[in-house]
Amino acid sequence: MLDTTAGKISAFIAHRFPKATITDADDIFSLGFINSLFAMELVMFLEKEFGITLPNNELVIDNFRTVTRMAELVGRLRPEPAAV
Repeated sequence: MLDTTAGKISAFIAHRFPKATITDADDIFSLGFINSLFAMELVMFLEKEFGITLPNNELVIDNFRTVTRMAELVGRLRPEPAAV
């Protein structure tokens, strides 16, 4: 799973909260894992790990509630591979 987008995001969160069990569908905001510092860490991680830039209009809480939603966000923003 770690080679998938969701797997990499899950691993990042698990590294930060090793004692927590979080599924890809769990709302990490309602579980209390997110504060403003960790929210910025998530943004920086997504941009660096996946080579994307998050525009201001995508910096909304709903895009970051779950691993699944973050993976979908990355999928929308990730550049298309060049045609060969």
